[in-house]
Amino acid sequence: MLGLAHGFTITPDGSRVLFLRSPGGEDPVGSLWSFDVASGEERLLVDAATLGGGAPMSERERARRERARDRSAGIGAFNTDAGVRTAVFTVDEKLYAADLTTGGTTELGAGHPVAAARIDPTGRTIAYVRDTELRLIGRDGKDDRPLAAPDGPEVSWGLPEHEASESMDRFDGYWWAPDGRTVIAARVDNSPVPVWYISDPAHPEQPPTALRYPAAGTPNADVSLHLLGLDGTRIPVDWDRTAFEYVTRVVWDDTALLVTVQNRHQTVMRVLAVDPATGQTTVVCEDAGDTWTTIVSGVPAHTASGALLWTADEGETRRLTVGGVPVTPPGLQVEEVLSVDGDTVLFAAREDPAERHLWTWSPTALTRITTTPGLHDGTRTGGTTVVTARTLDSETVTVDGVPLRGLAAVPEVTPVVHLHWFGERRLRTAVLLPTGYRPGSGPLPVLLDPYGGSAAQRAVAARSRFWASQWFADQGFAVIVADGRGTPGRGPAWERARGDDHPAPRLQDQVDALHAAAGHYDLDLTRVGIRGWSAGGFLAALAVLRRPDVFHAGIAGAPVTDQLLYSSHWQERTLGLPAENPAAYERSSLIADAPNLRRPLLLVHGLVDDNVLPVHTLKLSAALLAAGRPHTVLPLPGASHMGAVDNLWEFELAFLRQSLGLAGPAGRTDPGYVGDTGRPGDTAVRP
Repeated sequence: MLGLAHGFTITPDGSRVLFLRSPGGEDPVGSLWSFDVASGEERLLVDAATLGGGAPMSERERARRERARDRSAGIGAFNTDAGVRTAVFTVDEKLYAADLTTGGTTELGAGHPVAAARIDPTGRTIAYVRDTELRLIGRDGKDDRPLAAPDGPEVSWGLPEHEASESMDRFDGYWWAPDGRTVIAARVDNSPVPVWYISDPAHPEQPPTALRYPAAGTPNADVSLHLLGLDGTRIPVDWDRTAFEYVTRVVWDDTALLVTVQNRHQTVMRVLAVDPATGQTTVVCEDAGDTWTTIVSGVPAHTASGALLWTADEGETRRLTVGGVPVTPPGLQVEEVLSVDGDTVLFAAREDPAERHLWTWSPTALTRITTTPGLHDGTRTGGTTVVTARTLDSETVTVDGVPLRGLAAVPEVTPVVHLHWFGERRLRTAVLLPTGYRPGSGPLPVLLDPYGGSAAQRAVAARSRFWASQWFADQGFAVIVADGRGTPGRGPAWERARGDDHPAPRLQDQVDALHAAAGHYDLDLTRVGIRGWSAGGFLAALAVLRRPDVFHAGIAGAPVTDQLLYSSHWQERTLGLPAENPAAYERSSLIADAPNLRRPLLLVHGLVDDNVLPVHTLKLSAALLAAGRPHTVLPLPGASHMGAVDNLWEFELAFLRQSLGLAGPAGRTDPGYVGDTGRPGDTAVRP
């Protein structure tokens, strides 16, 4: 996806669009661009490469981009004042300001390293974080000073805690008042959180990295909010932090200062209005239920007339509400509020879970503005709308219908995606076949390529989700990608359909999709493999451990094998607290299944993964070894949870061919084949 425009900001009058883009699909260094709506001309504002944007990242910056799943370098994000006259950003953790009128760029000389830089709406003052201290500096580069300094060794100001950025999609730790005179900032005390260590054995000269990791059932960071005046005043925001320890959203607009909080069980979520003068709070609205409440991006928010935007789960539909009144129909699943332009709301929603479309709501109309099947994102200001479209044919960005240049590389594979509704639960499923495959030419071995978790969908009408799947299909497989119960995009009832049972429903859905696909395609059900990463890695390991009658080989990348070793907010949402529901954690973990392994299993894990730590793979491997069950472990030195490693697919392909007894590049069919440099019989893994 490198080389595509992203990260848009539109001027208040809608005349110009600022965005980030790298020079091409092989170049990760993002630079700042401007698009003039009237003339249709693009202009390079800041070339990050000239500022040293290709230098190695610090560990802190790498971790920040890891949380945001950002593979780029250079300018990763920028922020502007309300009038979009100045943009601030960091390159190599140095602070820069760009005058968007004259085009000049200045390094402001703030103390290194700089993170999370944001200019106040009036354009006078810039806040930023250096290490764990929240600081201020003038737009002119003068008066660099602390605003909030840590008062303990594990205290930070202005940064999100681990669970906020990894599980809640909250990447900010402070927010400016509209008048630029006050900041509301998070004080995070990580001292209650257990310390875990990550080390890369490929670099024994480097010390381990200490990580405050709140695993399920263990203490979370202590998060409080404070109103920090530029004149030195400090007012704590008052709410019941014992009952509501999670801060999921903060919004400060012209109407009000709103803070959204959630209890530890995630069964209650409240929107609080904060009095900026006293820090006192009142409840604006509350969601509560027997199961978890869902955090929806973009809400709460206000229209220009002051109406509160929120969502309501009604039966099987998540609906947009304005002033407490639902304004979207049943069956239209509201996914995210993207922009509020006056009294017009731009939001993303799904009728078909395979397609995400853009809609606008205003007091006079509800209008769908995208029609081509695909995944759509966007933003709107001053009547100008930017639309990012990922379809089965292309990836495009348009401004009021005018395309921006796309510089992304196009892989040599061409995904041909067949979308289906399979089985009694109408599982949304994609099937990909080898390029040029002709029906009747013989049954195909099968590779399931699912995710299956609650964070994302895979069976969608966007070719960019299928580069890997088509590559494996072109090696001779029928590849099946199915979204089962618990995946997003089908509404609250579907999201909660698994209850607190992680393994059984999601595994059964994959089995059902496989058998349904066999009714449409000529499949060799005696040669079925499954591969996946993260939640998909858990599902792949689960498949060969508990359904060896169906699955004959598994590749589990970064799998969560012991549910007690994964993060609190994510796990407790569905499984509850371990002390209250230990049975759910036991049946969802894979360690006790180790003696049952009868099929080839490849475990893959990045050794510096700070999301699903390598202990998950190592613990399962140790249990398999203790049970005398042969398996293969592939450690990835220096790799994080994003797991981008050269030649990994080729290694996986060789494993699948040997495990399923398939022909290799030279027509080798013996099950001991392990690739071009392997030797027959070199592994204990057999089909």
